[in-house]
Amino acid sequence: MSYRSLVRVAGPGFFALGYLARLPYAMTTLATLMLLQAATGSYAFAGLAAGAQGVAVTVGGPAVGTLADRLGHRAVLVAVPVADLAAVGLLLAATGLGRAAMLAAAVLVGLTQPQVGPLVRVRWSRLLRARGVPGLVPTALSYEAAADETSFVLGPALVGLLTPLPGPFGTATAPTAGVGLLLAAATVPFAARYCRPARPGPAHAEAGGGRLRRRALGGMVVAMVSMGAVFGAVQTGVTAYARDLAQPELAGLVYAEFGIGSALAGAACAWLPSAFTLRRRYLVFAGALLAGTVCLAAGARLGAVEVAVAVASVTVAPYMTCLYALTEQLAPPSRATTAMTVLCAGGPLGTAAGQALAGVLAERYGAAGAFAAAPLAAGIALLLAVALLLADRGRGVWVAGRRPAATRSVPPDA
Repeated sequence: MSYRSLVRVAGPGFFALGYLARLPYAMTTLATLMLLQAATGSYAFAGLAAGAQGVAVTVGGPAVGTLADRLGHRAVLVAVPVADLAAVGLLLAATGLGRAAMLAAAVLVGLTQPQVGPLVRVRWSRLLRARGVPGLVPTALSYEAAADETSFVLGPALVGLLTPLPGPFGTATAPTAGVGLLLAAATVPFAARYCRPARPGPAHAEAGGGRLRRRALGGMVVAMVSMGAVFGAVQTGVTAYARDLAQPELAGLVYAEFGIGSALAGAACAWLPSAFTLRRRYLVFAGALLAGTVCLAAGARLGAVEVAVAVASVTVAPYMTCLYALTEQLAPPSRATTAMTVLCAGGPLGTAAGQALAGVLAERYGAAGAFAAAPLAAGIALLLAVALLLADRGRGVWVAGRRPAATRSVPPDA
C-alpha cells in the first residue's frame, strides 16, 4: 500500500512533527561529546561521559516503555521530554562545575531520553488497527525505518553545523542547546497533539490479558544486538578508512551514504507483495544482510569502499523492519511499548560491541580488518533467524503467530 494512504490516516502534521521529535535522539550523544570535550579539553573524559550516557539510554528506554504501557503514551511522552529538557539544562550548567557533575548530568540526559521511535511504531499499530486499515502497518514500519535512518544522517550533520556557533554557556554549547530547543518545540508538542489517552472499553480488557512471549522477544533482541554490531563495525571501518587516506572529513560523507542507502531501501519495503510473508522476509533479509556485509569486507580489501558501502547499505533497513514487525506481533497490545523499547535497547549494546571489536581489528589490520567484523555480526543474525524459524516450524509460536496480527483486538489509542 502507498504512503499516500498513511498521510490520509494520520495527517501531514504527524509526519513533520514526528520526524523533528526524533532528532534529539540522533543528536544527543555527539552533542554531549562535543560539549564536554570543549569544557574539559579531554577527549578521554568526553568519550567516557558519552559512553555512560549511551548505557543510560539503554537502561532508561525499557523503563520508559513500561511506564508508557502502564500510564499511557501521552502522559509519558509529554513528561519524559520535559524531564530530558531539564537534564539538558543541567548538563549545560554543569560545564562550569567539576567533572563529576558533568558525568552525572550526562547520565541523567540518557536516562530521560524520549523513546520517540518505539512509541511512534506502537502508535502506528494502534491507530491503523483502530481505523480498520491494519494492512497499512507494514507500510508504516517501512516509513519508520527510513525516518530513523535519515535522522541519524541529519542529526550528526546538525551537530556539526551548530558546533562553531556561539552558545549560551560558551564554546560548543549550541548543539546541546539545539537538542533542548527540539525537545521543547517538537517532542512535547508531538506527544500532546497526537498521543491521545486510551478510551476504555472491552478491547482494553482483552488486550491486557495477553502474555509477552519473552523467549521470542529475547531472540529479537539478540538479532538487534547483531544489527547494532554491524553499525559499530561500519562506523569504525569508515573512520579507519578515512584516517588511512588522511582525509578524516571523508568519514562523515561515507557513513551518510550508508544511512541514505538504507533509508531508501527501507522506504521501498512498502511496495513488497503481500505474498512475500514476514517469516520469509526475515530469513531472506538476514541472508541479504550477510551478503551485503561480505561485499563490504571484500570492497575494503579491493579499495572500493564507497561502492561496497552503497551495496551493503540497502540490506540494512529491510532487515530491521522485519525485527520491528515481528516484535509488534510478539507482544500483546498492553505490553507493546515495553517490547519495542526492549528491542531498541539492543541496538546501542551491539554498536558498542561492534565498535570495540572493529577497533581492535583496525589497529592490527587497518580499515579492512574493521569492516571484517560486520559479516561476523551478520552471520550471527542469519544463524539466529534460521534457528528461530526451525524452532517455530509448523507452530507459529516463536516468531509470528499463525493468526494474522491484523485480527487482534487492541486499545484504540494510548
